[in-house]
Amino acid sequence: MMAGLLLARAGVETLVLEKHADFLRDFRGDTLHPSTLEVLGELGLLEALLELPHDRVAEIVAQFGDTALKIADFRHLPTRCRFIAMMPQWDFLNFLAKQGARYPAFRLRMNAEVTDLLVDGERISGVKVGNEEIAAELVIGADGRHSTVRERAGLQVENRGAPIDVLWFRLSRAPGDPENSMGRFDPGAALVLINRREYWQMGYVIPKGAADEVRAAGLPAFRAMLARLLPWMGARLAELADWEQVKLLTVQIDCLRRWWRPGLLCIGDAAHAMSPVGGVGINIAIQDAVAAGNYLAKGDFSPANLARIQRRRRWPARLTQRLQIAAQDRIIARVLNSRATLKTPLFFRLLSRFAWLRRLPGRLIGMGVRPEHIAASQQE
Repeated sequence: MMAGLLLARAGVETLVLEKHADFLRDFRGDTLHPSTLEVLGELGLLEALLELPHDRVAEIVAQFGDTALKIADFRHLPTRCRFIAMMPQWDFLNFLAKQGARYPAFRLRMNAEVTDLLVDGERISGVKVGNEEIAAELVIGADGRHSTVRERAGLQVENRGAPIDVLWFRLSRAPGDPENSMGRFDPGAALVLINRREYWQMGYVIPKGAADEVRAAGLPAFRAMLARLLPWMGARLAELADWEQVKLLTVQIDCLRRWWRPGLLCIGDAAHAMSPVGGVGINIAIQDAVAAGNYLAKGDFSPANLARIQRRRRWPARLTQRLQIAAQDRIIARVLNSRATLKTPLFFRLLSRFAWLRRLPGRLIGMGVRPEHIAASQQE
């Protein structure tokens, strides 16, 4: 959606295809980081965006056992917004679609699932939506970690592995609950809590492939574990009455060796699936879209130009993945494998003690490795 908006603003005829009838998908990334908000500011859209309901997170807090630690601070970033905006992704997508509709070159089709690619020799020449063929000078695959586009294009994927999966579910909020979203770590358990005002969106981290084992133990055992971690939830844990309420996110970290073919470019999770660690996936994807918009704005869809986009965005994506893998292996996996009293990692203790040190993870999470900016000629 962001790539479509940027290209349409530059006068490039763009059709965005969305396979669903609406954007009301649950369990999506809802964190708009300062890097993304900066892009919206450069487009002249920030004030309108922040009129939508959202919450602001200026610090990230993690709880190890009974100890709460501040581990990231966004309040010193050189950006317009020094906070993460917590906003449902469907609201953000609807906002981008509305902004895109202002431009004659922008079209959006819902209920339009891409099922295959059109091929003309070595070049991708369009897509199939059901039985309909849609020709295009360039196809941008932004269809996520299970990308049909990249699979049909035969692009080779390097799997970098992930030792965890996540069970997502929601529980209602009540007066007196904590206000902040947070991560909680206890011996053998890691839990993410996201404050969505009316309810808590929760992610229970499990070892890779352990979902069947957790389900086999039964919902009473799952609720008992949650009661140990979140005693303030009380009777609300009974809201989990069926495993259908608990969705499995299979975590994967991978990257395409080549993001493009003549007539085709992959970006976002279709090019490099990210771990949920840090909540950076949506923001890295938007950085890809900004880079693509800058390079493609003049209608140069040549293989050489597509390769330039990959060169610009590949190393920030790979470095971010390395940091995520380090966090998974050195912190989360150790927490899940621990059975005794949990020892807080030294680095987290240092972050909590020295306020200036929290600016480093604040910058990495909030701005990323190489934040992109709207080309000066396109800014408002």
